[in-house]
Amino acid sequence: MPIPATPAETGAVSPSVATLSDVQYHEAVQAALSRIERTVDRWLEDDVIDIDGARTGNMLTLSLPDRSQLIVNAQPPLQELWLAARRGGFHFKLDATGAWRDSRSGQEFFALLSECASEQSRVTLQF
Repeated sequence: MPIPATPAETGAVSPSVATLSDVQYHEAVQAALSRIERTVDRWLEDDVIDIDGARTGNMLTLSLPDRSQLIVNAQPPLQELWLAARRGGFHFKLDATGAWRDSRSGQEFFALLSECASEQSRVTLQF
């Protein structure tokens, strides 16, 4: 069962906000990374899947049982959150509703992260 996100975790901002301050961007990134870490910790506790999470600053590497990886990385100059997976690389921007959206497809970050993690692990996972 996924952990529900709070507005702070999604980096929720007022729909009228067009751009983020550096502080808002940093808080939104930290909230997203923390949400991922908490979810992985719970999966480990509940013996759902053995994923190793390693965080260095604003980069989180998730190593899956088959040795594949998912890498989530902040890109402060662009105010983006990047995801590297077997399926490719994705760039997300925080939209006015507080959701991280892929700059090409518009797909929400946690939905795409869940799809990639499920594909690579062969276990249905939802962040």
